[in-house]
Amino acid sequence: MNELYTKYMGLDLRSPLIAGSCNLTDNVDNLKEIEKAGAGAVVLKSVFEEEIYLEYASEFSKLGPMEDNLEFLDYYDVEIRQENLKRYLDLITAAKATLQIPVIASINCVTSQEWSFFARKIEAAGADALELNLFILPSNLRQSSNDNENTYFEIIQRVTSQITIPVAVKISPYFSNLGRMIAEFSASGIKGLVLFNRFYSPDIDIDKEVVKSAPKLSSPGDYRLPLRWIGMMAQRVECDLSASTGVHDWETAVRLLLAGAQTVQLASLLYKEGFQSIANLNNGIANWMESKNYNSLADFRGKLALGTDVNPAEYERVQFMKTFAEYTR
Repeated sequence: MNELYTKYMGLDLRSPLIAGSCNLTDNVDNLKEIEKAGAGAVVLKSVFEEEIYLEYASEFSKLGPMEDNLEFLDYYDVEIRQENLKRYLDLITAAKATLQIPVIASINCVTSQEWSFFARKIEAAGADALELNLFILPSNLRQSSNDNENTYFEIIQRVTSQITIPVAVKISPYFSNLGRMIAEFSASGIKGLVLFNRFYSPDIDIDKEVVKSAPKLSSPGDYRLPLRWIGMMAQRVECDLSASTGVHDWETAVRLLLAGAQTVQLASLLYKEGFQSIANLNNGIANWMESKNYNSLADFRGKLALGTDVNPAEYERVQFMKTFAEYTR
């Protein structure tokens, strides 16, 4: 399907559909099936900052504070011993040896500490790009909003200074001035922004009176939040935008592309309907394009983004009076 070809962060993708970071992307057998089904790229399951830091904690304590001396780790270059980190690097290497589509590694991180040098090992293992899954929970009452926001940029600066492969940042919508933050992130040297994180929120079991996990998979209606912000920001950013959360059918993928998304990430759908769902979405997008006489994604991507003759109120107005006035009992 040449008409589905696109670029994301400078990488060549045969489809705008990317298998997002999840437990399904943590082994080569699944990755081969994902590629066979027609995905344009894969994001490997995230390795967590805590795993990296704990592995190197003893070495860090020997070396002392490393805040201003990260280059020393080039010389020290301690050996990874913990199996899960070694396995992650081996997964990258094996995936690159097996797949033809781009392999994007992922780190889930919350601080700007010494762990960032691990990005070099990811690059050395062969990853085509790195996705940073960032969320600084604003629950520390001693930190201001500026302190929290600065942490994001410190992480980005540390990582992008370590590697040459493109870096994407996956963020949440929880900023006091989300539009400005998206614009500033896009100008920070990264090549992609993924909108948005999906969190595993708590719930309460009122019978057992205990805290429990809420449902983990997205719902079809969840796409509307990234749709709004991609639509508003697609013409205002300096990097590619990738849509994430709530993509359960090809129609939703088309909506997000029309809003200006460069790519669309899938995860919950892969759990619910299997890897063949990627082929189904590709076929749906291609058939829709044919019915509209579009020869490529570029023919319609961003057609309905803010700034291309779209009524700003459709994206920006959040009051609900008009909406509810349309309903009757």
